Amino acid sequence: MTSEIKPANIDNLMLEIENLSVEVDGKRILHHLNLTIAAGETHALFGPNASGKTTLLMTIMGFPQYKAKQGRILFKGRDITALAIDERARLGIGIAFQRPPAIRGVKVRDIARFCLHDRQNGELVEAIATKVNVTELLDREVNYGFSGGEIKCCELFQLTAQRPELILLDEPDSGVDLVNIGLVGKAINELLQTSAGLLITHTGHILNYVTAQKGHLLFNGKLCCELEPQELLATIQEYGYAKCAECPKYLSLRK
Repeated sequence: MTSEIKPANIDNLMLEIENLSVEVDGKRILHHLNLTIAAGETHALFGPNASGKTTLLMTIMGFPQYKAKQGRILFKGRDITALAIDERARLGIGIAFQRPPAIRGVKVRDIARFCLHDRQNGELVEAIATKVNVTELLDREVNYGFSGGEIKCCELFQLTAQRPELILLDEPDSGVDLVNIGLVGKAINELLQTSAGLLITHTGHILNYVTAQKGHLLFNGKLCCELEPQELLATIQEYGYAKCAECPKYLSLRK
C-alpha cells in the first residue's frame, strides 16, 4: 500500500474534522479522528461492521445522541460542532440513510416540494423523479412498503431536490439489486458533479459506478489508512479486515 494522495487544498475545504472523539450512550465510539474533504472531492470510507462508520456520518449531520466529546467539525470554515440538524441542513449538508424510516401520511412528492422550497413546482419535481426513476413512487407514502432499491432511489431523489454542497451517503449499495445498482450509481455521480461527498461502503460495489478520489479505513473507531480507493479495496479483499489489527499504522494509533 504505497500510493500517495495529494493533500487537500486548504483554501477550498468543504469539511474539516479535527481530533474528533464521539460517544453514544456513554460509550466512546470514535477516537481522535482527523479528516479533510475539499470542494469537489468524494471520499470513500471503508471498515468492518461496528467500526464507527455510521456514527461518523450521524455526528457530522448533528444527531443529538452522537456526542462530540472532543474536537470539532467545520463546514466551509464554520464550526458546526454545536449546531442542530436543521441548521446543518440549511447550511448545505445532506444525508442518505442506510435504513431510513417509513413516514406514513407524507407523500414522496411532498418531501421533494419541501426540499425545493416551492410547493407549486410540480414540473421540476417530475423532472427529478424521472431522472432517478421514482415517478411511480411520487404519490406513495415515503418508504412505506418500498423495496431496497426503491428506498435508495427515494433517498437520492430527496438529495437531488435538496441540492446540498456536502453529501453523506451511508452504504448506498446496501440492499440494491443488480438492476438498480447502476441507476443508483449514476444518480450519485450526477449529484457529486456539484457537491463534495463522504461515501460509506462495506463491500465496495458502489465504486464500480461512483468515482472517489480518496479512500479511508475506519477500524475500531480510528482512521488508520488513507489510500487510493481501489487500492484500499483490493487490499481489504485480499487480506480481510482482520489483518488491520496487525497494521503498523493502526498499532501506532493505539499508543
